Amino acid sequence: MKLIIGLGNPDAKYKNTRHNLGQNIILKLIADKKLSLKNYPKLSAQIAEMGQGSGDKILIGITNEYMNNSGIAIKKIADYFKIMYQDIYVVHDELDLGVGDYKIQFDRGPAGHNGIKSTIEHLGTQAFNRIRVGVGKPINNIPVEDYVLKPFSSDEQKIITETSQKVLTEIDKII
Repeated sequence: MKLIIGLGNPDAKYKNTRHNLGQNIILKLIADKKLSLKNYPKLSAQIAEMGQGSGDKILIGITNEYMNNSGIAIKKIADYFKIMYQDIYVVHDELDLGVGDYKIQFDRGPAGHNGIKSTIEHLGTQAFNRIRVGVGKPINNIPVEDYVLKPFSSDEQKIITETSQKVLTEIDKII
């Protein structure tokens, strides 16, 4: 069984921000696959299921937690569904990559990302997969906290749309 989960913030006001990029990619995947999200309040998440048996099952979802508490939901899901941590793929925004860049990596530190810090803290390991999607670095001395809560410019959005499609292709390979 695998878990592919997108990070973001639950409030509608954050929907199109840089910080919700991981969540938005997962929501696009769910729409493309014509899946339905089921709310799991006890797991602090919304999850769609693909596959038949537990070994073949793929869980695709988003957390209901705020970014800085993402690990709470990921740990609950992993425990409830008995998912091995190396079978977890966390899709998230990444300041250290330029807009349009992405990397899939295993067993990496948080690099300052609070959602990943929370995940490492709650899982007790960094031995899980990350799908890091670049949002670029702030310019003009904009604080990071403000930058990640801003939407993409129209030019950036075109790039992000293309990159999201590439990431979805990579996720299809994982599935």
